Amino acid sequence: MATVATSPFRKHRDGPPGKEPGPGGGSSRTTRNRAPWWFVLPALVFFAFVVLVPSVQGGWFAFTDWDGISPVKHFVGLDQFRALWEDTAARDAVGTTLLAAIAITVVQNAVGLLLALGVNARIKSRTILRVFFFAPAVITPVVTAYLWKYLYAPEGAINALLKAVGLDALTQDWLGDPDIALWSVVAVVIWQFAGYSMVIFLAGLQSIPQEIHEAAAMDGAGPVRRFWSVIRPMLAPAITINLMLSIIGGLKLFDQVWVMTQGGPGGATDTLSTVIYKQAFQFNKYGYSIAMGLVLTLFVIVVSGLQYFYLSRQEKKTS
Repeated sequence: MATVATSPFRKHRDGPPGKEPGPGGGSSRTTRNRAPWWFVLPALVFFAFVVLVPSVQGGWFAFTDWDGISPVKHFVGLDQFRALWEDTAARDAVGTTLLAAIAITVVQNAVGLLLALGVNARIKSRTILRVFFFAPAVITPVVTAYLWKYLYAPEGAINALLKAVGLDALTQDWLGDPDIALWSVVAVVIWQFAGYSMVIFLAGLQSIPQEIHEAAAMDGAGPVRRFWSVIRPMLAPAITINLMLSIIGGLKLFDQVWVMTQGGPGGATDTLSTVIYKQAFQFNKYGYSIAMGLVLTLFVIVVSGLQYFYLSRQEKKTS
């Protein structure tokens, strides 16, 4: 009977099953697991230096009376937060911010969903329409705000168009009337980002197998029934993402308001972000503005967290 000779070094060369010797006697698998951290470390250090350290330092300024210029900073404890509670302008800004955020969230997502359903249909121009509707989202908010500021002017294109079609009674001072200025700004935000919501909804619609639509149609379900019972439950992840993004964007609304109205007329469009900016750079109340910024941050975290918790539960129910 033939025997197979075994090298006395084979055992040491192969090592234990599932492991290979690495440099310095360690496992190559362990080395591979550690290697990515060395690539991430520079980014983490940069993030800590640029974001975390200034954030912690800024949080400390909220408990001082610093004006942003003087090297002297006096610790005042919770005085800035008490002043915030008694500030009428800040309270009004909270109400305006919530109103704008709710309006943007509801209308933007409703329009985005309708656009997604439209461009998801089998029409020849659907690709061109997708590009057309999404195009405003790639323009910076500042540029968009300046564009619409000229359109909204008393002698701008909107009023000129209304006069041209004989609707002179509908002409308005769109940004100068306290009753409609906020809604004029909200309309611009919706116009710009409805296409962004459309893209997310469209991705969700295209992930639904065609066989499900065909099966629902064969069962006699009409378009509304198919949407509510078939499409809506399967769009739950897209709905959650869109609602989260739009509510956070609405609560942080600043660029469009500042460019178009600077919070006017008479504070009618002031949001928390514009009030923070004014307190810091116009009134030199830097410590007070930081305190407002902390409140806004907590406000966004709480509102978005509650929304995410609710939407996650609804998503699990429909899945």
